Amino acid sequence: MVHAAAFLIRPFTADEWPAYRAIRLRALEDAPSAFGSTLAAEQALAPDSWSTRVTRSTVSGIDRALAADMDGQLVGLAWAKVDSDDPDLVNLFQMWVAPEARGQGVAGALLEEAVRWSRARGAQALRLGVNCANAAALRLYERAGFVDVGVREPMRPGSDQIEQRMVLQLAPAKASAQNVTSPSF
Repeated sequence: MVHAAAFLIRPFTADEWPAYRAIRLRALEDAPSAFGSTLAAEQALAPDSWSTRVTRSTVSGIDRALAADMDGQLVGLAWAKVDSDDPDLVNLFQMWVAPEARGQGVAGALLEEAVRWSRARGAQALRLGVNCANAAALRLYERAGFVDVGVREPMRPGSDQIEQRMVLQLAPAKASAQNVTSPSF
């Protein structure tokens, strides 16, 4: 767990799925161009979908749903998940901080905890996609050591917003039989 000023970064517990749902929907409403999903799509999900999603993050060993808690209120979230095709790669999704908590180190602390968890799992790299128009997020990731891997694609099908893929090397790439390789993107 990471402690900073007046907030705590911690994993969601299985019984917090209603709180996770509320903050996830708030994030989608506040920053619709920042995510691959939409508010309408996630509002339509049944309660058991939300419960299953959060419960899975507490028991799977490959998911880490993080909450930023400030004075008993959830003000941020991030979701780290081991890549389904590459166990040495963790993907970071759903990174968001509430407007009232921005500029207080919450995003950096969420990112720091995602990096810590990824390293503890033995991951070689942490990957994310960020809206190219989100200068504040780009600066955050660049300060943390993420580099642009040159991949640009729409945030979601039909979107005019473009996502930039970035990666943070956590450990030297493993040697293969022929040469040293990096995670493929």
